[in-house]
Amino acid sequence: MTIKRIFCDMDGTLLNSDGQVSKRNASLIRDAEIPVTLVSARAPMEMRDAVEALQLKGVQVAFNGGLIYRIGDNNEVLPIHTQIIKKETVQQLLRGIRQHFPQVSLSYYGMNNWYCDKIDEGIQYEHNLTQQTPTFIHNENQFLEGKLNTFKIMMITFDEENMRELAKYLQSLDLPEITIQRSGKAYLEITHHMAKKSKGIAYILKKEHLPKEETAAFGDGHNDLPMLEMVGYPIVMDNAFDDIKAIAYKITKSNDEDGVGYGIHKYLK
Repeated sequence: MTIKRIFCDMDGTLLNSDGQVSKRNASLIRDAEIPVTLVSARAPMEMRDAVEALQLKGVQVAFNGGLIYRIGDNNEVLPIHTQIIKKETVQQLLRGIRQHFPQVSLSYYGMNNWYCDKIDEGIQYEHNLTQQTPTFIHNENQFLEGKLNTFKIMMITFDEENMRELAKYLQSLDLPEITIQRSGKAYLEITHHMAKKSKGIAYILKKEHLPKEETAAFGDGHNDLPMLEMVGYPIVMDNAFDDIKAIAYKITKSNDEDGVGYGIHKYLK
């Protein structure tokens, strides 16, 4: 096989449990000399360290496909395509979640900012993972107003029953404009329904005239399914959900065992 482009999720896939690209993993990926595009639920500011560690050039995909961008000469984010959630929808969601699930950690993202109105366990957990500092909005009402350029609403809860009830509530709102997905065991995220990882991949495949059989992808979560289904060689992490493993071409080592770097050399080279 000749693989000309690899698409790679970040959390639970490229990044280890400490939220880092290990030096060995980065070295393995760079040494393979196959172009890599990160396709993540993360914001660009949370992707920057990995982009630098892998010395990536070209197009990257953030917010599950809600933002397709490239990095400028001065490390600025240069949008190619954006898909934001309407402000009225953002307000409805923020107010409903806060009213019915006040114990859930709630925050949201613009292109260059992560907004919250309280530093709780979830915000601290995300900060420790990404090393990003949120933009703090002191007034709750102002926070619940949302922003005009909201790409993602993020909820964090470590209680599985609470997570199920939250997901059930959000589905009951029957808002066709949004997609609700788990991107990790403690994370539930809302993006625009047109924000799909597959959209970012489709853009690159068309731009580079790449056939499916010359592409591969690495992922672990349900939000990776559209990405995995679009490539010729979907490789799934050992730490992934079982139903994600079921569609894999191969299952590689876990994210804490440098599974992406290992999988590239084991299955794609």
